[in-house]
Amino acid sequence: MTNPFKSRNYIFMFMVLLVVFATSCKSCKNETAMVTTLLDPTPAIVKDIDGNSYNVITIGNQEWLLENLKTTRYQNGEVIPMITDDLQWNNLSTGAFCNYENDAGYGSTYGHLYNWYAVIDSRNICPKGWHVPTDEEWDILTSFLGGDVVAAGKMKESTATFWVSPNIGATNESGFTALPGGYRSVKGEFHSLGSYTFLWSSTGYGSETAWCRFFQNANDQIDRIDNYKAFGFSVRCVKDK
Repeated sequence: MTNPFKSRNYIFMFMVLLVVFATSCKSCKNETAMVTTLLDPTPAIVKDIDGNSYNVITIGNQEWLLENLKTTRYQNGEVIPMITDDLQWNNLSTGAFCNYENDAGYGSTYGHLYNWYAVIDSRNICPKGWHVPTDEEWDILTSFLGGDVVAAGKMKESTATFWVSPNIGATNESGFTALPGGYRSVKGEFHSLGSYTFLWSSTGYGSETAWCRFFQNANDQIDRIDNYKAFGFSVRCVKDK
């Protein structure tokens, strides 16, 4: 004879298991949704006047473009002259840009090199809503990353693909991904691809020089230096407040 109490016990246990399973699945879904939110794989994208796309990264309370600037036009659509001739570059007192060694391939990888006159032009070389950082805004960034003595290591791209060895202290833990795009001198000569990068600020220093930041492979320090406005350096843009 079948024991009715035993049957009821089985039914009760089955119902309990269903409730536990349903609750567990609901919890799993909530946790999955939370992880998806925290690890959203879709980055913000900004486009310049030429249609070049840039990823965006937040460091502290600042938002930066993740790549060096590649525009050939100011924000209003007017052309920034591309100067390849050394003597002409040397004599400029107006905005201009070039590619390292006048090679478009380098420009595609490292961004263009701009003189400071292009940096401070009122037509703005950065995408709408963005600008070239001031000297003070660079200070805010490097202070957040622990100061000039260690900030470069946290900002340099860390693989052996771009920087020459040894790329001392490079972890790129900030995600800034600084690339060694070299520079163009006032005489028009190109130097230091793979071992140095110089990034302009929009803050002048005297009649002939302006503040910039530079990184090198040989240490993890970011250096603040005033350099001739006619130099060709890379540009990173920061979001307007």
